Amino acid sequence: MSLKEQVEADIKKAMINKKKDDLRALRAIKSMILLALTEKGAGDSLSQDAEMKILQKASKQRTDSIALYREQKRDDLADVEQAELDVIKRYLPEQLSEDELEEKIKEIINKTGASSMKDMGKVMGISSKELAGKADGKTISQIVKKLLS
Repeated sequence: MSLKEQVEADIKKAMINKKKDDLRALRAIKSMILLALTEKGAGDSLSQDAEMKILQKASKQRTDSIALYREQKRDDLADVEQAELDVIKRYLPEQLSEDELEEKIKEIINKTGASSMKDMGKVMGISSKELAGKADGKTISQIVKKLLS
């Protein structure tokens, strides 16, 4: 079942169960999927990789909004974003812990033979592909910098 089909089924469930927060988040995901499908050269369906990128983008948007709202003492708005983020996370693969992430990045550094910050681009490229959906880019970048410096 594609992400679009899963989201549509979950929208129906949320409507029946009158879950407003779930419904708002699911509609946002569906909107992003439909937008991606209408882009030039998109075709009839999205690849699993494209679906993950959409979910990661939605997750990052919510996370950034939460941080901004908390900073501005707008907990009411932050709570709404948090509820949406919780729904989006149901569709993302389980995130790696920092220790697991560090271990994977060490393996990548050993594979590439990277030894200094000059090799960061090479390590980041491979890490981003291998760890897509399992960790966000900012965390990956911080760990790569720490290990290469």
